[in-house]
Amino acid sequence: MSRYTGPSCKKCRKMSAKLFLKGAKCSTNCVMDKLAAAAAGKRGGKGGPRRAKLSEYGVRLQEKQKARFMSGMGEVPFANLFAKASKATGQTGEQFFKYLETRLDNIVKRAGFAASMRTARQLVLHGHIRVNDKTVNVPSYQLKPGDKVALAAKLVSNVGVKQGLEDAVKRTSRPSFLEFDAAKNIATLLRWPDRSESSYPVNDQLIVEHYSK
Repeated sequence: MSRYTGPSCKKCRKMSAKLFLKGAKCSTNCVMDKLAAAAAGKRGGKGGPRRAKLSEYGVRLQEKQKARFMSGMGEVPFANLFAKASKATGQTGEQFFKYLETRLDNIVKRAGFAASMRTARQLVLHGHIRVNDKTVNVPSYQLKPGDKVALAAKLVSNVGVKQGLEDAVKRTSRPSFLEFDAAKNIATLLRWPDRSESSYPVNDQLIVEHYSK
């Protein structure tokens, strides 16, 4: 299946939710915020336009799609990762988001090397990221506690990378399960993340129900 390359904001409008696909721009210049403000003004402050009520299946599907869009994954790899989580020990939803959170592209974003998931994937695919001193160009590479993720020295002065690093400091958005060495630009995964520390604000139970139908 081909990867979606269209406007990121179109996905947010489709899901009627902010998916934070464009990094800092989603906080400062979000089309969803503008649409909500415009709709509230037109309807006397009563909120956005009315939408058709979703069926139970539609609600579960939409929640799954939110997580998939935010992760930047295709349908098949997303479903395969869920299947892996369902076979692991513990609650399926928590295991699933643990795997999502510790994918290499997601850690690159949360460390601040990239402002968005799309940029994080590009850094990995172009060979600008090293894991334990070895270049890894697979965005789905699964990290484990103790792994060190480093940015290639030649990318430190890159405008996009500098913006991501500055934004991570400004918003104190690095999670506690990551240790970041600013002098060496190395992020270390200290432990498996808790569900409460996940960057995916979705209902995992609905996703579990979707795949369990």
